[in-house]
Amino acid sequence: MSTTAHATYSHIFSPVTVGTMQLRNRVMMPPHASAIGNIYGTDEEAARNIAYFVDRCRDDGPAWVGSLSTHVRNHLIPGFEPTGVGAATLGFFRLPFFVERVQAYCDALHALDSRVTVQMVHQGGMPHGASNVMSAPVINLMPHVMDTDDIDEFVKEYAHSARLAQEGRADGVELHLNHDDLHEWFLSPFTNRRTDAYGGSLENRARFAVECIRAIRDVVGTSMTVGVRLNIREEVPEGYGVDGGIELAQYLESTGLIDYVHGVVGSPWGNPSYIQPTYFDPAQYAELAGELRAAISLPVVHTGRINDPDVAERVLAAGHADVVGIARAHIADGDLLAKARDGRQADIRPCVGGNECISRRYVENLPFGCAVNPATSHEDEAPWTNPAPGRRLLVVGGGPAGMELAALATEGGMSVQLVEAADELGGQLRYVAKAPRHENYGKYLDWQTRRLAGLGVDVRLGTRLDADAVRAAGADVVAVATGAGPRRPEIRGVEAEHVLDVRDVLAGTASPGRRVLVVAQDDHVAPLTVADHLAGAGHEVHVVYATHQPAPLLGRYIIGGILGRLDAQDVQMTFMEEVVGIERHTVTTRNVYSWRERTHAFQFDSVVLACGSVADPSLYDALRTEGSGGAELHLLGDAYAPRRLVFATRQAWALAQQLVTSG
Repeated sequence: MSTTAHATYSHIFSPVTVGTMQLRNRVMMPPHASAIGNIYGTDEEAARNIAYFVDRCRDDGPAWVGSLSTHVRNHLIPGFEPTGVGAATLGFFRLPFFVERVQAYCDALHALDSRVTVQMVHQGGMPHGASNVMSAPVINLMPHVMDTDDIDEFVKEYAHSARLAQEGRADGVELHLNHDDLHEWFLSPFTNRRTDAYGGSLENRARFAVECIRAIRDVVGTSMTVGVRLNIREEVPEGYGVDGGIELAQYLESTGLIDYVHGVVGSPWGNPSYIQPTYFDPAQYAELAGELRAAISLPVVHTGRINDPDVAERVLAAGHADVVGIARAHIADGDLLAKARDGRQADIRPCVGGNECISRRYVENLPFGCAVNPATSHEDEAPWTNPAPGRRLLVVGGGPAGMELAALATEGGMSVQLVEAADELGGQLRYVAKAPRHENYGKYLDWQTRRLAGLGVDVRLGTRLDADAVRAAGADVVAVATGAGPRRPEIRGVEAEHVLDVRDVLAGTASPGRRVLVVAQDDHVAPLTVADHLAGAGHEVHVVYATHQPAPLLGRYIIGGILGRLDAQDVQMTFMEEVVGIERHTVTTRNVYSWRERTHAFQFDSVVLACGSVADPSLYDALRTEGSGGAELHLLGDAYAPRRLVFATRQAWALAQQLVTSG
């Protein structure tokens, strides 16, 4: 480690002891890898999961991996089917190969001097709960109220699960007491209305958790670290606040049964989510963790949008935590700590906080994908072999797909020229970077530009190529990534002067009036983003959706952040209404189910279309029909079909692999 880097990150790279674990640095990786590769899934999934963590922990990476998020066995009547995210029946501890899998995982990380803890999870309401009270206004499944026999069975299950974790050679276990876990439903005065020994006072509400922890200690003794993860505060007004969270941590410490407290903020559904997206400041709630740390003597871990080494160092240096949890930033760049240690901070690929790593898997049922790092989850694959280095690739279009393809192909040994019609790289992502709280998209584009320069890619800006120019270039391979243009839906009055496009509004080249109506024909974040931009600039904003909810492709771990921001700015929304006519100060809509039309009473001065994009494959079509001059021809990105950043980078990865390895 360089002297400068050591001084800059002296807290990150200082050792610390947590329970039985001697840690060489103060970074842990909290649970986050189930979408990357399920350690409890197929052999192939498990291998991918282990390879991912091995890649992160090598070269003095995180000293602590707490990413074995593991469900305990459920106790159900015959035939009952638990539903929802996190629902479990058999769980994972009881799988016949559990011990073998955990041993393989732990052995691989122990070889890199990283410690491993297993998080023990059981979601509340699946179907169990402390009382007939639901935890959130967006969840309406009533629980089964547990009796003492149910409680005793779960206590035994936690003890047996700890024994299995011990056999798996894990260094510790972490009891999950938050984020709608069954234990939180007992700990919270909001969801626990019991009048028996498990309700009422703090001691009673904590009795179930303490019984489980004591049963775990009876099994593992002092041979393993035992910790808890809890909400520093609850995100419902009727729940406990920061004082209550601190009191709870102090009580658990007083039992002498735990070695650390993992204090976090957020819910699985609300504002903030416990996986805080781009709408929140890095480490926004670290000071609350600092209050917790000041109130107890045990080590405190804090996780919450700690998205680069500078943020991590700041949290540790301020005394807000003894250890910081970093998940998504490690997904974006597996060499995060190595680059920080070597003084290469500018080379760290920035996480944009869009939560695609979560939403794709749990909303769209798509394979894992990181928006900025398509290499993530490919750690178990052999390096690409290029049988014909130096083949010439011409990439037409410098948006996210073109930039990523150019970089990957160059890294794979091809000779690459990237030509962009505009005067700067980035494509439509340049507009995203101008939206409120989306600054990291700009940082990503800057990083990608530096990457291309460092690789020596021949980048030509302000140059528009036609088919003749492409043929004259004489490349072996041509990849057309010319992007997409604005979509103007077929709405009566859409050509009026007061009807503007979302891109022009975000770029500042169009000036809407005070009262703005946003036509939302986009299933992701764009309509909400422009509404946030306008409301923040002092406009009155009304968004009209044809869907029955806003942004149906945004997951529950991100949607609350933007909806909370919009409501705080009095942005109004209408659902299930399709705009079919635009007049000067109002619109006509049609209900998408009854087809009944109505003219709305709300008045506006401007209409902003947030209606997606239309692909522009015209260059590709011309080359395909007129001939490409012998070059192998490909189409990718929005020029094929308009989608999001994560789609563009994944397409670039797939095409680069094909081009590099085919020779």
